[in-house]
Amino acid sequence: MDGKALMSIVAGVTVERLQNMIDGTPRILRLLPNTPAMVFEGAFALCSGNDLTEDELEAAKSIYSMIGVVEMIPEHLLDAACGLSGGGPAYVAMFIEAMADGGVKQGLPRATAYRLAAQTCLGTAKMILKKGIHPGELKDMVTSPGGTTIEGCEALEKAGMRGAVIECINVSTEKSRSL
Repeated sequence: MDGKALMSIVAGVTVERLQNMIDGTPRILRLLPNTPAMVFEGAFALCSGNDLTEDELEAAKSIYSMIGVVEMIPEHLLDAACGLSGGGPAYVAMFIEAMADGGVKQGLPRATAYRLAAQTCLGTAKMILKKGIHPGELKDMVTSPGGTTIEGCEALEKAGMRGAVIECINVSTEKSRSL
């Protein structure tokens, strides 16, 4: 494996550890993909501290940017990317499911509730990414004084949604670090 360029998607396993496990001296690019790549909407964190040639790195970035967004980050932050975007599809799916359950509780048919919840998340994400809108600004755009949305926001705050999501990312990141 001397001089060969390799890519690793193994969570929590550093370049140094990989090099110690492989015969020779491979050059390794660590990256963290996520499952939305299956529909060309993935999020890829690539390790900026690698020894690939510029052409090899550009080729990797080109490949992954065809199926999602690519962020170059230092290796010590890959565990955080694992906690955030690696597990993120599960967390978003849970949120969509919970939104749909709320809609069903209020009388919407299950299929309709899932479609409305999923499309709402997709459209919101696209607004944030494509228009560069800060999430707080988007929330404020939808939240009318004394309206329905502010009531829902208050319920989420009282239930500790932000704290629960932050803790979710914290424990997932720590698990990745411990692998």
